[in-house]
Parts: sequence; structure tokens; C-alpha cells
Amino acid sequence: MESQADEPVAENPYDHLIQHVQDAVVEFELVDSDPIVRGVNRAFVDIFGYDGAEIRDESLNDWIVPEWLFAEAKQLDQQTGTGEINYQRVKRETSTGLREFLYRGIPYDSRDRSIDGFAVYTDITELTRQQHRLQVLNRVLRHNLRNEANVIIGHTSQLLEQLPDGSAASVGAAATVERAAAKLESLSHEASEIHSVLSATTDTSVIDSVPIVHGILEERRRQFPQAEIEADLPAELPVRANGHLRSAVDGLVENAIEHNPGEQAFVRVRATALDEGWAAIQIDDDAPPIPASEQDIVTGDIEATQTQHGSGLGLWLAKWTAESYGGELLFEESEYGGNSVRLRLPRP
Repeated sequence: MESQADEPVAENPYDHLIQHVQDAVVEFELVDSDPIVRGVNRAFVDIFGYDGAEIRDESLNDWIVPEWLFAEAKQLDQQTGTGEINYQRVKRETSTGLREFLYRGIPYDSRDRSIDGFAVYTDITELTRQQHRLQVLNRVLRHNLRNEANVIIGHTSQLLEQLPDGSAASVGAAATVERAAAKLESLSHEASEIHSVLSATTDTSVIDSVPIVHGILEERRRQFPQAEIEADLPAELPVRANGHLRSAVDGLVENAIEHNPGEQAFVRVRATALDEGWAAIQIDDDAPPIPASEQDIVTGDIEATQTQHGSGLGLWLAKWTAESYGGELLFEESEYGGNSVRLRLPRP
């Protein structure tokens, strides 16, 4: 007869359930308000790419919270520590870059286990991106292309009426038609590039970003000889990306020049290696600031509407390209009083 010690221990049904749900689940103990990992389920290993034994007894935040989001994570941990269940959309760092999650912090009062709570992460990255992309492409393309087409039609009629006398009005109308047509062409190109980015696989390789930036700046100096374009670049800066990086950076440089009403636009492009495996390509200018509402739409802080959707697709192209590499697009005020647009990219 088997002894009781030889009998298999029955698995707790709730532990069995947690191990098989598709959401990433972490058991943690709060030590000095810091969540220390005591266990993870299989989905956490699959989604975040970190082995459970590797991070057990380590700070959860040190592994998955980007340093610029530590304050947010600390506040959520404090809420859990007070016994409050909390829900929030968050960005967390996986082994392959940033992803977006629906986070739930669930306190747990256990007397027989060193567990203070559970962190549950539902990966909503692709769902959020797809919804945002479809919404923006629909609204921006429909609204902007229709408006620019109307401009062409209206001014073409005026041009035809004025051409016989060769007046300044006819010259101005022709110039307006030319600008509107150029905008349509640019929108069409950006839409095509975005389609290519969204349709491509998520596979990336290691490429040196410095030659790409050098090539962009040389081309833009030839195209805009009146602009002052500076570069602050290291000898090399490998990043995890692909060929679409060129279009993203080039679009940001072009925007900085073309949206500057001054006689001599100033643009400075910097490439920097950051701590903890990240790099930044930063475009600073002295142009009028990008409206806060447009920044909020691009970053996703507010929803795009029929009347608020941004002025074009260049920023969206840069954003979605960076996100396809596991990075992100950021906005700040530049030291020159204009815009500082930064692509944060993962380094190999």
C-alpha cells in the first residue's frame, strides 16, 4: 500500500486555470512597495519572452517597465498595496520591444503564501494598432484628399478664366494648383509607404542608422539649399529596424523644413545611444510647434475625429514604423523653440 507521502499531490484547480489562460499572470510580493516576482504562468513566458526561473525573486518593474514609465508603475503598485483593484492600459517592455497591455492589479491577502497580489496583462498591441490605423487612414485620406481635390478643381476653373490676360491672378492660381497637386502626391506617397509598413512582416534586422541619416540629410540639403541642416551623429549606431526607417526619418526631416515659414529653416538631427538597449534619432527645429491636439492624436491620447485628425500622414508613418520595430515616437519642445520629434528604437 502506498504511503500518503508517495501519493501525487493534487493540483489546485485555480493554479491549473491560471497556467492555461492566455493572459500573462504574475504572482508578486510587495517588498518595500516593490513587486517581487514569486511566480508566473506560461503565457507570461510566451508573451514577454522572459523565463520564469530567470525573473523569480526579482523586481517585476526592473524587468518589464521602461525606465521612463517607472512613476506610473509605482503608482499602480501603491494602489494594489492599499487593497485597491486597478485597471489601466500600459506599455511594457518585452524581450522584443514595447507592447501595449490592459493591466489589472489584483490585491491578495494570503496567510499561507508570500503573495500580496497578481498582475494580469492582456496583450492588446495589435488590436489597438489595427483599430487606430484603420480609423486614421479612413478619416485622413477621405478628408484631406477630398479637400485638396476641391482646391484643384476650384483654382483650375479660376486659372482657365484668367489665363488670356496673363495677369498676376492667373499666375497665383497656377501656383495654388501646383501646391495642392504636390500635397496630393505627397499624401499618396505616404499612404503607399504606410501600406508597405503595415503589410510587412514584423521581422527586423540589425542595421546601422548613421549612413541612412547621412544620406537623407545630403539629399535634403540639395533639395533645400536655403535651409540650415545640422547633424550630430556618432560613427555608427546599430538599431533593430529595416529599410522603412529611411522613409520615417526622411519624412520627419522634410516636415521640419516645409512647415517652417521662416526664410531659413533650421533643422538639427541627432542620433544617440541610450541606456538599457535603446537608441534615439531626434529631429529638432525652430518651426512653429506642432499643435498639442495633433500630437495627442498621433500618440493616441485623444481619438481622431472628422474635424481633428492631424494635417497629414508623415507623423503616422514615423509612428507606425517605430512601433513595428518595438519602439515609439515622442514629441517635446526643442531647445530652439520649435519641435523635437524623437524616434526611440531598440538596439541589438
